[in-house]
Amino acid sequence: MAEKKNNPRLFAAIDVGSFELCLKIFEISPKGIRQIDHIRHRLALGTDSYATRKISLAKMEELFRILQEFKDIMKQYHVRDYRAYGTSALRETDNTEILLDQIRNRSGIDLEILSNSEQRFLDYKAIAAFGNTFDAIIAKPTAIVDIGGGSIQLSLFDKGALVITQSLKLGVLRLHERLQNMKPRSTQIEALMDEMIDGQLSVFKKMYLKDREIKNLIIMDDYLSDRFKTAVPGVGDDRIATADAFLEFADGVMGKGSEEVADALEISEESVPLLKISAGIMKRVARSFGADALWVPGAALCDGIAYEYAEQNKLMSASRDFEADILACAATISRRYMGSRKRAEALENIALAIFDGMKRVHGMGERQRLILRLSATLHDCGKFINMTNVGECSHAIIMNTEMIGLSHLEREILACVVKFNHEAFEYFEDLSAHSDINEEAYLTIAKLTAILRIANALDKSHRQKIKDIRVSLKEDKLTIDVDAGADLLFEQERFASRAAFFEEVYGLRPVIRRSSSSS
Repeated sequence: MAEKKNNPRLFAAIDVGSFELCLKIFEISPKGIRQIDHIRHRLALGTDSYATRKISLAKMEELFRILQEFKDIMKQYHVRDYRAYGTSALRETDNTEILLDQIRNRSGIDLEILSNSEQRFLDYKAIAAFGNTFDAIIAKPTAIVDIGGGSIQLSLFDKGALVITQSLKLGVLRLHERLQNMKPRSTQIEALMDEMIDGQLSVFKKMYLKDREIKNLIIMDDYLSDRFKTAVPGVGDDRIATADAFLEFADGVMGKGSEEVADALEISEESVPLLKISAGIMKRVARSFGADALWVPGAALCDGIAYEYAEQNKLMSASRDFEADILACAATISRRYMGSRKRAEALENIALAIFDGMKRVHGMGERQRLILRLSATLHDCGKFINMTNVGECSHAIIMNTEMIGLSHLEREILACVVKFNHEAFEYFEDLSAHSDINEEAYLTIAKLTAILRIANALDKSHRQKIKDIRVSLKEDKLTIDVDAGADLLFEQERFASRAAFFEEVYGLRPVIRRSSSSS
């Protein structure tokens, strides 16, 4: 029997993290997402992978067993759909693909590895799902501090928009391993953490904060969040603490022994060192940024997985325009490399008019349209480094800049489109030989490059001459009608030189036609 549209749907999310394995069962309906079960199992995979880039056989056997138990639990709930993701602990192993094959064969779970930007974007969606509370918090300058086992992600909001995000290798397990290797006395730990953390925070502040004053911190972690409401004085149901109250709590925790902290917070003694490191990271960020308050909503990766599943399957409406956040980050990157906002907007308008006018021909969707918009924003960021090698330098900037919300492959597609807007196009054999590009991605690169090239030609003078543009398809011709406020001789010459590649990709001859009103 077909499932009725408004009936609740059961969904499972699995997170194979660096510190523990987590399974959450959700009921999803138009009314929202309701958690109905939560199973956790501590398994510190990151302890192995961060130190040796391998995971021991004993831990792999335990991983298989727990995932098989998770699968049995899902059957008991009659869960129809699930998503299972691995994060940095598996991402940083040397034999990731072999491990994924073993997990599939031994446990029956299809596990995918999230890139750092994909993982952090799901974390961000889990926080944004709090809706009105989230919107109220980010109305003031805010930083999300997403603390993982291998790294932390700092994401800045200004006037309600996400403007920058950056990953720092200051994860809890990574710092714990470094401290263990140094074997410090208890009186030395605070000073060592200062040295390991404060330097990177100082560089981040100098590069990205500049004159911004951060009022709020939103904290996401797997170590202290569960105890935050009961542990920190003055925290109510809103799970918000003043910075002073939190700093007093954190200083107290750092000064106590493991047994005393375990008793006070009702956690296992073996969890205390990791909780202390997480609290220490929060403390140093709060002090460095001068924040007034901390909000710890208790969200986790599994919540973000469920939110995205519901969003993609149209089981509920999105609480935020996440595409706008990705575009806002790209605009910030462009400004950092002295990009022209007017030039980017003009190029985007032309490129989107062409894209939208030939939908029935190119077969691409909304995700590819987003990449085209990003390519217009970042089309010449490399000129900041070298004006005669713009394509290669732009490619390097994009590939080495975190763009939350894009997968690694999407970032590579974007970088290639921008590169080939300036340089000779590389065909599949050459391109795939030194990248992760597959055939589908290669075709996307070719199609988007062809569009961006002729859009770029139509504003080659950088004077935004085109006031209006209309695109029509007829047989083997793509006609671009433009209303221009100045002569287009220069643009027409550049357009002719770019038309050949467009025709090769689409089998259509692009033609510019000026409207009578602009003659």
